[in-house]
Amino acid sequence: MLERVIISGGGTGGHIFPAIAIANEIKLRNPKADILFIGALGRMEMEKVPMAGYKIIGLPIAGIQRRLTLTNLLVPFKLIRSIWMARTIIKDFKPQMVVGVGGYASSAVLYAASVSGIPTVIQEQNSYAGLTNKILGKRVKKICVAYEGMERFFPKNKLVITGNPVRSEIKEALNISIQTAKESLGYRPDQPLLLVIGGSLGARTINNSIQNGLDVLHASGIQLLWQTGKNFKADVKNLEGMKASEFIYDMKTAYAAADLVVSRAGAISVSELCLLGKPSILVPSPNVSEDHQTKNALALTEKDAAVLIKDSEAATTLVNKVVEILNNKNSLKALGEKIGSLARPNALKEIVNTIETAL
Repeated sequence: MLERVIISGGGTGGHIFPAIAIANEIKLRNPKADILFIGALGRMEMEKVPMAGYKIIGLPIAGIQRRLTLTNLLVPFKLIRSIWMARTIIKDFKPQMVVGVGGYASSAVLYAASVSGIPTVIQEQNSYAGLTNKILGKRVKKICVAYEGMERFFPKNKLVITGNPVRSEIKEALNISIQTAKESLGYRPDQPLLLVIGGSLGARTINNSIQNGLDVLHASGIQLLWQTGKNFKADVKNLEGMKASEFIYDMKTAYAAADLVVSRAGAISVSELCLLGKPSILVPSPNVSEDHQTKNALALTEKDAAVLIKDSEAATTLVNKVVEILNNKNSLKALGEKIGSLARPNALKEIVNTIETAL
């Protein structure tokens, strides 16, 4: 039984959410478990983890900037200092297990844990492993992955295909009929509904494409539920059945109501779409390390389980593809069935089972 655990990583919601979900499952199995998070100072985990009810310690670690900057010269020194701090934290906390979910902090913490003889496990969300996890792969005991073919990056004997954890509230969408969900959100149940989500900050290319294609969507009888993010001001022109907001708080109902989803291809978003069996058009962000969103999307499109549109092509093709799919019920049904077949609904339990067996 897990009693003292350190979970490290963050930087993005795609790392932080799995980390918190893992912690919650550990606490569900053992309410007396003591869980400590270690993140990077100034990153979003320093806010989100305490909001979830867990203690977190920040390290002064940072990543290398893509452009040439003077701050890059400080990275090695911050890494060395962070490893030293991590070793001190581990010595004081005395964890049974250290779990890394990716992100700057996990590199220092998992390295410090491994040289201290503490068992370590990695949870890799993407189909293309991040640099931190690839480096640490040889030092850890087990590696939980969501995609096949990850032996390209990690020792095969350490891999366990678990899938990615999905928020419990998202799973509730499975219990809501599409007609009920549409009506509760103020939409007509007899017309198709497009859900557009680009993340909490929005996705400029997706947003511009939807804004410029509103008249085409409306003329095609398509309703719209659009999360723009806080950096984009949408104008739905008072068109009937068209709604836009910075953030959708009731995501379970939004997912349940959608006939088709347009989304970026972050690992957790892809896992949610698989679990819910939602026909999807994925527009991978080009602004992520090692272009891992494109690789996440390809893992689906190679099995005809989603449609991929390049960010550079979205302006000219996205809206037309939406109309084409929503006008073809057979295509819509096939996409939903194939993406649903890739779901791993017990991912979280399998991840924590793996962590427990790695003790």
